[in-house]
This record gives sequence, C-alpha cells and structure tokens, in this order.
Amino acid sequence: MDPCPFVRILVGNLALRFSGSSKSSWDCYCKIKLKDFPDQGAQIPLVKGQNLAEEPYLSPLSNSIAACFSFSKSQIENILQNNKGCSSKSSTLKIDVYSGGNSTSCVAVDKLLGRVFVPLDLRGAESKPSIVHNGWVAIGGNKKASSPELYLTVKTEPDPRFVFQFDGEPECSPQVFQVQGSVKQAVFTCKFGFRNSGGDRPRLSMKEGEKDQSSKERKGWSITIHDLSGSPVAMASMVTPFVPSPGSDRVSRSNPGAWLILRPGNCTWKPWGRLEAWRETGFSDAVGYKFDLFQDAPTTTTSVTSTLANSLLSSTKGGKFIIDTTTNLCATPDTSPNSSVDFGSGSRCGSGSGSDFSFYLFPMYRGFVMSSTVGKVSKPELEVGVQHVTCTEDAAAFVALAAAVDLSMDACRPFSQKLRKELRRQSHQSVV
Repeated sequence: MDPCPFVRILVGNLALRFSGSSKSSWDCYCKIKLKDFPDQGAQIPLVKGQNLAEEPYLSPLSNSIAACFSFSKSQIENILQNNKGCSSKSSTLKIDVYSGGNSTSCVAVDKLLGRVFVPLDLRGAESKPSIVHNGWVAIGGNKKASSPELYLTVKTEPDPRFVFQFDGEPECSPQVFQVQGSVKQAVFTCKFGFRNSGGDRPRLSMKEGEKDQSSKERKGWSITIHDLSGSPVAMASMVTPFVPSPGSDRVSRSNPGAWLILRPGNCTWKPWGRLEAWRETGFSDAVGYKFDLFQDAPTTTTSVTSTLANSLLSSTKGGKFIIDTTTNLCATPDTSPNSSVDFGSGSRCGSGSGSDFSFYLFPMYRGFVMSSTVGKVSKPELEVGVQHVTCTEDAAAFVALAAAVDLSMDACRPFSQKLRKELRRQSHQSVV
C-alpha cells in the first residue's frame, strides 16, 4: 500500500528590525498560531540597517525553523471545503510579536508589538513544495516607516507518512493494520507476554514475602512483532523493572523503568533503541519519557546514543508520543530550542556546535520521524515518515516502540492502583 499524504507548514528565518536604535537591545519573541493546533513560540533576533526591500543577514538563530504544523489529507480537504467562497481563519497563520520576555514567558509586562497574518493556500500542497511568504512585513497593520518590521519565510511541503493502527491495546496481543483512508490491511501481529525469572519455569507456590515484593514491581513484560508469515521482526523487552521509589508508590525519574527495542540481525536480537519512563514529580498525572537511539545497534555499554525524544504525557488525558527533529521538538535541556538548520530542507537539526554530533551519526532520523497516540485510546495509531521505512523491520521497530510507550503508561501507574488482568503475571498467583 502507498503512504498517506501529509503536508507540513514550516515557519522560519525570523528577524526583526526597528526604525530607531533605542529598541535594539530588546528581547523579542513570537507566538505562532494556527487554529486547532497548540501555539508554538520562538525567539526573534534583531537586525539593523535594513529596509523592506532588503533580505536580512540571517544569523545562526534566525536561519532556523521556528514552527512546524502538520496536516493530514482529510484535514486539508476539510479546510478547502470550508474555504469555498469565503475566507477562513482556520487556514490563516497568525504571528503575535512581543518584547520584554521570551517564548515561554507569561509575565504581564511583556508588550505586544503587533501581529502578522499569513493566509495559507493548501491546494496541491501534498504534491509539491511551495513558498507561501518570504520577506519583510510591517507588523500590527501599520504601514508607516516607523513600524517594526518582521522578516519571515513560510513554506508548505509534502510529508507522506505510513499510518498503522493497533486493533486493540498492546497487552491484548492485537493485529496491526496499515491504514490508507478507509482501507485497512493487516501487516503485523503482536504477542504480549512475560519473561519468567528462574529459568522460565512457573512457580508452584509463593511465600508471603515474595508475594509482597511482586506487588511492588512491574517487570519482565515483552511484546514481539511478527510479520504475516509469523517471523519475528521486532521486539520491545522491559529490561529494567518499574519499581516505586522509597516511601512512595510511584516510579521516580531517578530510577526509571526501561525497555530495549530490538531488531533481528545475524541470527540474534540487536538493540535499536532504549525507552525510559517514570512518574514526574511535581505533577499529579505526568509521565516522563526519554528515547535514545543506538548507533549501529551495538551491544556494549560504551555505544554512542542520541536522544530523539524527551518529554511528558498526561496519564489521565493521554496525548502523542512524538519524534520530530524539525524544530527540535525532541530537544533535551542541553540542546538549543532554535538550532541552526538549512531552512530550505526543513529536515536538519543541530546547533552548529557539539550538539549536532549525534545527528551526523544518525543522518536518516531527520525531520518528522514518528508519532503515536497514547493513553485514552483503545486502538493506538502510529504515523511514520516514509523516508524512515525502507523495509519491514524498520516499520516493525516503530510499532514495537509505540507499544512500549503505551505499556509504560500502565507501568507508571501508582502501585496503589491495580493493573488490568492482562498485565498481571499469572505465575505470581499461588498454585496448589
């Protein structure tokens, strides 16, 4: 089956100028808004001595992608339908420019300098890239020479993705379908199970102390992905138990549970990535996660890894697990949120310093990589960028990762809460 059409809206090359020099030291930022999407923020560097007819010198900060929005084919069709014969705000990009703070600030003294509206024409966007806007614009609707001026580039580009859907929760050993519109085709099967300790032999009895310990750890979960011939093509294996921190009933960030995502190779399993998850302190329901990718799937402890995802999910509302290096949505606290990139490609990530190193080691994982629904869904759905799938094992590895993320939400539940029966090891029950 062919991939599904998707389109990305990329916003970047930001720069700001004032007519006078008195405001040249201001810290300025913007909120980039599109209806039905979360707002995205970015710092804006200041430039001097240019006018509306000139292209600014683009510093390492401004020559970057500041925001990215993705549309599926059905979303594009809805927008085009709504736009017939009228102007619709749902396809208009709005950029609010502020001074006196930063893109994450909520301080009341921050001043709104003005707004920029960029209409988006998505006709044909899924088949070819297009520059929507590139150049200076006076903000706030004031055309006077004294108005602040914003330089920005807005472009659309095709971003086809493979879409997969679990036919049930991962612990129920579901089938996995590839989806294209209303057409579904089975491509994988999942097998959830437990790795038994002690030689994989079921216990016939259990002491009270052992029962108590088993209720305080979640361990040995695994899920194996098979192709339609029955051959295993990927696996997620829980290698570090999920255990509560001392004096608590929650898994802490200092001692997270962990999974290895494995792929077959040379008649054995080789690690492709490592997923860690924990319950975030200071939040009532936040589950934190970090996904590291191995270079060449080495098995030594000295292997080079790259962190491709590091964020939070709500355990009550769910959300999306995302790997996207376009605007460093995967950024760790040690990585600049506006790293220098080639805006024309819309797919590089790195700061021009030491933080690019991992992306030279892992050149294929650029731009949008994957997203999967997590939490309050009975049939998780997965999207994978088409450029990241060259064989069955590639797709299966992402399916295994999506399953591990979903299962981690259960593994990170407070230990005062009882798990569903599918997640409770049957061998932990006493047998007479």
